[in-house]
Amino acid sequence: MRIERDDLTRDAVVDLVALHQRAAHANSPPGCVFALDLAGLRDPSVVVWSAWDGAGGESTLLGIVAMKRLDAGHCELKSMRTHPDHVRRGVGAALLEHAIRHARDMGATRISLETGSNAAYAAARALYERAGFVRCKRFGSYPPSRFSRYYTLDL
Repeated sequence: MRIERDDLTRDAVVDLVALHQRAAHANSPPGCVFALDLAGLRDPSVVVWSAWDGAGGESTLLGIVAMKRLDAGHCELKSMRTHPDHVRRGVGAALLEHAIRHARDMGATRISLETGSNAAYAAARALYERAGFVRCKRFGSYPPSRFSRYYTLDL
């Protein structure tokens, strides 16, 4: 697996971001979707990585993850998605580990995230908890919501 910084111009990545958006809207109540669209992912405060299998023109997209810098010591994990053809193969764990390592390298002391509380997000919550994330209070500019769950990891 090769993980690289992504400029969001490849069709496979654009399609996976669109799938992520559709799934977020299908599995979340109205007003409770905070997944970034392409414009949000292109913000200078956001870094996006993509995971690939294979080399060159034969590469297959495995997944994506994004991280937003909230302040000097705090980053937020955003838009984490494994391609449906590659779930349960360690892609999410590898992308999460990559993002955590990058946050540490940037000098961050904490990385946080928001996710859903229903069954559609159970696998994601389990992944974050296995990586050491713990529940925390709402952070950033998120509105109060019974649907959202917030997690943080001290680095």
